[in-house]
Amino acid sequence: MSRTAAVQLRMDERDQAMEPAHMSGAEALIRSLERLGVQHIFGIPGGAILPTYDALMDSSMNHILVRHEQGAGHAAQGYAMVTGEVGVCLATSGPGATNLVTPLADADMDSVPMVAITGQVNAEVLGTDAFQEADMLNIAAPITKHAYLVTDADEIPKVMAEAFQLASSGRPGPVLVDVTKTAQNGLTTFRWPPRCDQAEPEVQNHESMRRIRSAAEHIQAAKRPVFYIGGGIIKANASEPFRALAQTVGAPVVTTLMARGAFPDSDRLNLGMPGMHGAVAAVGALQQADLLITLGARFDDRVTGKLDSFAPEARVIHVDVDPAELSKNRLADVPILGSLDQVLPELHTTVKDVFTQYGAPKLEDWWLQLNRLRNAYPLGWTTPEDGGIAPQQVIEKIGEATGPEAVYVAGVGQHQMWSSQFIQYERPRQWLNSGGLGTMGYSIPAAMGAQVGNPDRTVWAIDGDGCFQMTNQELATCAINNIPIKVAIINNSSLGMVRQWQTLYYDARYSNSQLNKVSDHIGQQEQQPVRIPDFVMLAKSYGCVGLRCEREEDIDAVIAQAMEIHDRPVVIDFIVSRNSMVWPMVPAGVSNSDIQVARDMTPEWDDDA
Repeated sequence: MSRTAAVQLRMDERDQAMEPAHMSGAEALIRSLERLGVQHIFGIPGGAILPTYDALMDSSMNHILVRHEQGAGHAAQGYAMVTGEVGVCLATSGPGATNLVTPLADADMDSVPMVAITGQVNAEVLGTDAFQEADMLNIAAPITKHAYLVTDADEIPKVMAEAFQLASSGRPGPVLVDVTKTAQNGLTTFRWPPRCDQAEPEVQNHESMRRIRSAAEHIQAAKRPVFYIGGGIIKANASEPFRALAQTVGAPVVTTLMARGAFPDSDRLNLGMPGMHGAVAAVGALQQADLLITLGARFDDRVTGKLDSFAPEARVIHVDVDPAELSKNRLADVPILGSLDQVLPELHTTVKDVFTQYGAPKLEDWWLQLNRLRNAYPLGWTTPEDGGIAPQQVIEKIGEATGPEAVYVAGVGQHQMWSSQFIQYERPRQWLNSGGLGTMGYSIPAAMGAQVGNPDRTVWAIDGDGCFQMTNQELATCAINNIPIKVAIINNSSLGMVRQWQTLYYDARYSNSQLNKVSDHIGQQEQQPVRIPDFVMLAKSYGCVGLRCEREEDIDAVIAQAMEIHDRPVVIDFIVSRNSMVWPMVPAGVSNSDIQVARDMTPEWDDDA
């Protein structure tokens, strides 16, 4: 069932010949959310949204009072990403609404279905620079699928229904509904379901079958094909039909940062993540391919490197639900517009027919070539020379101790890349991160939302000490609301990725990337770093369990201790080497063929590609 059909079904199920009811616009807004199946809302009140908060008191929906509106937005994202449902957040006008700009932009870049509801000043003072007025309609327009300004209470049910359909249909994304206080206080007659005039239609493409046949023939004829899959696979709930197709074709699979878990890491076909910090075999496969079967990916610059040198010999099959993505960055030889959950079964059937008619592609030589790369350049790390803990080891051990049934949520920076590299991802919606916008501060609130959406799963927030200090106030929200996330702070006392770039490209001139006064000799007991703040004490002050790990031999025991705690959040301060770097790495602005596996070291590509 499509996302749009699911939203419509929820609307229809709640339409039980309901008699029209007279109520305020705020009550109509809450009633609309209930009819749309919303169970959890993340938000914080203020003057312009107070009528809605008053109506919320009579609702059975669970409202989680956050400590900052940015936390509400990222929590709604985390909830949406693990459940596939529309996440909802609520804020007041002015600064309350503008604090949602970053989550809205983040959700827009990563195609996360979210509806943000903001209060607005009275309609009669719009445009007068009234107290806490902000023009959210125009602020949000470039970073949402659509933005509404509601000035009349009668409009509320229709707008809310449209907002949910838009957020969840086609390429999902965020929608803003800005509701004036006039509309909230006004009286209306509530009818449900309303007629939705602006609902996004399901993709219809009469050329699809012809192009699917062409795609199948390209696959059959290819000698070096690669499945290049993006987050669209997960958004479309298309992992199972893709796995069936991949097994039939037998071609290598690379999963982008947003697609980790869409195809199991344990499958022999999976070469790992491509791109700036991708596995050598994955990057090499794309560079040497003669056919890219691109599914729900957008040829992002972090994957392609220097675009005109990316996969130079490859023809391109590109399937995407968003027509704007087809041939946007790379010309598609076979563009197919459609939702992957619908296209992939058709493509699989057609591929089997073509293979029956002409034979399956012979890929033995291609796999010999790729396996040489995979065996010669596996992911790994070296023991830090300063005696500190290797951060990669910490993250790998968290994944081993917790397993694929957990949810892992990363902030942005080195720890994000290590988390994508050193945890095994076996299922969709196991891995959450801010991929397109790269938002520091994402991890803690997104993990909070993920835990609310998946209360029976273990949720790890893997954060850097820089990211953690941007949104850690949401630990109070977690403690008060019994949301027992587990937090691993990869504490290198630095803005780690900034420091890495300064080491490599700025002659180790560390301009404003050190967060604490820390000795260069972390492993020497006589040199104790000055930690501001002390994360263990901070965690305890928030009502969480605070732990610290400073020695390699204690990693397993500390993780095991955290795993035994289920009644409150746990924060572990892992003191790690600040000199560890993320490898492999494609330097910015160069070809992926120039990937480095360590400083001044590039792999040797096969000459017979």
